Amino acid sequence: MGIADAILDLVSSGTTLRENNLKEIEGGVVLESQAVLVASRKSLIRRKGVLDATHEILERLEAHLRASGQFTVTANMRGNSAEEVAERILSQTSFSGLQGPTVSPVFCKRDGKVTADYYAIVICVPKKALYKSVQQLRAIGGSGVLISPLTYIFDEETPRWRELLSNLGL
Repeated sequence: MGIADAILDLVSSGTTLRENNLKEIEGGVVLESQAVLVASRKSLIRRKGVLDATHEILERLEAHLRASGQFTVTANMRGNSAEEVAERILSQTSFSGLQGPTVSPVFCKRDGKVTADYYAIVICVPKKALYKSVQQLRAIGGSGVLISPLTYIFDEETPRWRELLSNLGL
């Protein structure tokens, strides 16, 4: 609006600053903070549903933090087999994904016959490597590259949950 000399803003991602063409003043941090989950040991153990609700909160928080700055990249690649396509993907060191690439056949109908000439690959890539990953995919035959931000990445088990249960003696 052009009427303020300075603005105090609670900054998390910096989106508001960028959208309003604002700049942070160097050394202008007024307060650094963090969120803390506080619970009653007695309630966690005795009250029905409290432990389950706490488990869900911890799962969602950790999964959201793990997904921060990560993107799912999906692309189609021609190939004779899923293994051949996986070999091409794994030849690129930046395409390891969480456990490795997911490679699935893409079925189409040609001359009345169902065939799988293409394979869809899915990998997880950090934001800073996104454009380079697209270039590398193209170089090894990737096309139709789709990119989606990740909201959650759930592990097999949440470390903080395990720690909480241990502290509670459960």
